[in-house]
Amino acid sequence: MTGVFMTMTRLGFLTAIFFVMGGARCVEAAEKALSESDKIEALIKRLEVLNDATFIRNGSDYNSKQAGRFLRGKWKAQGKDIKTAAEFIDKIASVSSTSGKPYLIRFKDGRETKAGEYLKAELKKVEGNDDARNC
Repeated sequence: MTGVFMTMTRLGFLTAIFFVMGGARCVEAAEKALSESDKIEALIKRLEVLNDATFIRNGSDYNSKQAGRFLRGKWKAQGKDIKTAAEFIDKIASVSSTSGKPYLIRFKDGRETKAGEYLKAELKKVEGNDDARNC
């Protein structure tokens, strides 16, 4: 009986250590979790590094740096109404507020995609890298 008790005690101790270590990782990850503003900034930065892409807004072409500046300015102007990165995509980064036309991204190979669709896919990647989601 003593041997069984000792084995259970050791097993309980190891289990406790496992959970404490895992719990500490989750607390640490929660402290590092991206805020919605961090996610928005990450999305804008992902656009800015698309050096071989052209951004099309209301029929005019812009480079990646111009697109980033434009979206930051629009975010700053409308930021009080934006609570999440998803709202940023839907309300700011997908369509022109003046014409209603979607923003497009034309890649080097000629392929075009709606900016909103591209950013939604990028948001999934940003959120997938957020360690707190795995706790």
